[in-house]
Amino acid sequence: MMLTMASSPHNHSHKSLSQLMMTVIAACIPGVLAQVYFFGFGVLIQLILALITVSIAEAAVLKLRNKPVAATLKDGSAWLTGVLLAISIPPLSPWWIIVIGCLFAIVMVKQLYGGLGFNLFNPAMAAYVLLLISFPVQMTAWSPVESLLSNPLSLANVTNAIFLEHSLTGASLESLRMTIDGTTMATPLDSIKHAVDAGKTVSEAMTSPVFDTYAGLGWQWVNIAFLTGGIFLLVRKIINWHIPVAILLSLGISSAIGYLIAPGQEPGAVFHLLSGATMLGAFFIATDPVSACTTNKGRLIYGAGIGLLTYLIRSHGGYPDAIAFSVLIMNMAVPLIDHYTQPRVYGHGGKTS
Repeated sequence: MMLTMASSPHNHSHKSLSQLMMTVIAACIPGVLAQVYFFGFGVLIQLILALITVSIAEAAVLKLRNKPVAATLKDGSAWLTGVLLAISIPPLSPWWIIVIGCLFAIVMVKQLYGGLGFNLFNPAMAAYVLLLISFPVQMTAWSPVESLLSNPLSLANVTNAIFLEHSLTGASLESLRMTIDGTTMATPLDSIKHAVDAGKTVSEAMTSPVFDTYAGLGWQWVNIAFLTGGIFLLVRKIINWHIPVAILLSLGISSAIGYLIAPGQEPGAVFHLLSGATMLGAFFIATDPVSACTTNKGRLIYGAGIGLLTYLIRSHGGYPDAIAFSVLIMNMAVPLIDHYTQPRVYGHGGKTS
């Protein structure tokens, strides 16, 4: 959904809310396929669980509020929230993780504030932060890419692991995430942070097999896939360019400056841009028209703030990937930013003769 502040005459886009939401979900497909390729079938199972949960939660609350259920569900906003949350959590997370997250996103963050258009925060990211703070072990237990696993998981084993927290043979989730050299690995962002804290240089840390040429093995291609989907949204004019460009420029410039100041402790701009949820956050999360700024100047400030906060939290904070925290912090600043960036009304402030 795109909201453009402009003077009259206004031209309707001729796209329904449902069409806009479905287009955004379709644009996620390249990134989802990349995640499935590198991290396995768990991504698809989490997606199915998320879509079922958000549909039930949305319908239940709408029924309690005496609102039309079928028409509201068809707008696709709840499904988009479920998709964004499902692809943000580790694929082998227990089933109750995604269920709790989806219930919180729909019931507490969206419907409690009045439904679509009234929520102050991005529902998917608010739910992600709730899960990360409440269940840090499950939410940080990302598996390495399947090529590094000692025993690649079948669909049956993945399903068993998600619902029963062990494989068909009784192996624990920890052993299922074990690599071919007998160790379990953190995400690339987490690996870099722990290595630098332990006194290693970035170059030494990136000798680990979890890394590829420019960023984490698999992660750089996932980010490129979401970048492809984001460009599609820009071409279709579903989103404006201001927020994603501001985020990527701000994050790139901040990380480049950090690299120039401390090259041994900072991985540089390319690594940050192709790591974690950077592209997903820039094109699919931060551009949420309800919780983001509505003016073009405000969108640039909003995006630049997200990019800067992402770099600062990644480099100096306690959480390796900071997209969710950065988006929520800037969500709180949206009313203030919009207040001071509203375009001046024609004739306002002019002198009278």
